[in-house]
Amino acid sequence: MNMLTLEAFEEAEEKVREVTLPTPLIYSEHLSQLSGNKVYLKSENMQLTGAYKVRGAYYKISTLSDEEKQRGLITASAGNHAQGVAYAAKQCGARAIVVMPTATPLIKVERTKKFGAEVILYGDVYDEACDYAHSLAEEHGYTFIHPFNDETVATGQGSIMMEIFKDLPTVDYVLVPVGGGGLATGISTFAKLLNPKIHVIGVEPSGAACLKASLEAGKVVTLPSASTIADGTAVLTPGDKLFPYLQENLDEVITVDDDELIAAFLDMVENHKMVVENSGLLSVAALKHLKIEKKRVVCVLSGGNMDVITMASVVQNGLIMRDRIFTVSVLLPDKPGQLVKVSSVIAEQKGNVIKLEHNQFYSTNRSEAVELKVTIEAFGTEHKNQILSALEEGGFRPKLVRAAL
Repeated sequence: MNMLTLEAFEEAEEKVREVTLPTPLIYSEHLSQLSGNKVYLKSENMQLTGAYKVRGAYYKISTLSDEEKQRGLITASAGNHAQGVAYAAKQCGARAIVVMPTATPLIKVERTKKFGAEVILYGDVYDEACDYAHSLAEEHGYTFIHPFNDETVATGQGSIMMEIFKDLPTVDYVLVPVGGGGLATGISTFAKLLNPKIHVIGVEPSGAACLKASLEAGKVVTLPSASTIADGTAVLTPGDKLFPYLQENLDEVITVDDDELIAAFLDMVENHKMVVENSGLLSVAALKHLKIEKKRVVCVLSGGNMDVITMASVVQNGLIMRDRIFTVSVLLPDKPGQLVKVSSVIAEQKGNVIKLEHNQFYSTNRSEAVELKVTIEAFGTEHKNQILSALEEGGFRPKLVRAAL
């Protein structure tokens, strides 16, 4: 464990500056008030490729020989490393082939192609895509660039910690998303070299917590499956080359559920006007799990490559979870004026009707012949309950149903 040295980190930080955009820390008043700490955001979602991965990819490729580059570069990725390798390869004039899981969001596939790489879709998860990329590398003689299980790649990712330290020398805690462990290795190792008192916490999705399972077992283990909306961190096995660094330098691993990521996405859009992908939000979602106060905490937002369809689904589910949108069903007699009565009750409570479904064929009983489904926008749970109570008092017997926009 002597490859990730201070000298190597300094060299990597200088090298990656050639291709990265400045991402100065952003102080979050909102998250600071919620957590009782001073919270800062390291917005790697604002990089040219939409994620931090360009750092490790570019530094790794810069260390290759001309012969290794000329053979062609191949990698496997759920999306962000793919774009990093594609962009870095283009900068040095090398051919790049990227194997991505078949479920990779379209935006990541298209942007990888835009940077000049050849894309092959294979496998359901990253690990299957990686095995296939290895077989192609062996068959055709390509140079394989691992997305995380490589000390040189991890050193490039560690340049983030050097920038954090320059902006906030008194940082107490750093929260880092974890997939295979490359980002966490780079940040935690460099942080401990700078100041052993800095706490670095890895954050995994609970549906793909391969590092937590490995640390508990004391060895690298492989999960049987992964199920999470955080596709960029849906990894079954952490990097075995990096595991000793993570054992030594990570202070803790926190897991968060998908529902927490959905809530974090809404927070980020509404309060910070930023789009951050689900994997990149792991650090923000973990804030409420911390048992600390009055500390300086940095959340690394690792990426922002989120396709619009996924974004729409996350927003809708987030609004429903927070009772900002809900749907009620009421049964009405089949006579004029009933719709106006229901609408008036909702309007009096400052509810906003955003969708109506009027079914006149619900029943042959004319006293309850019409079903009206109303989707309503509210300020939150208290306001929702206020509207439901008013409908009850109006004699409409509202029944909650699943909202569908």
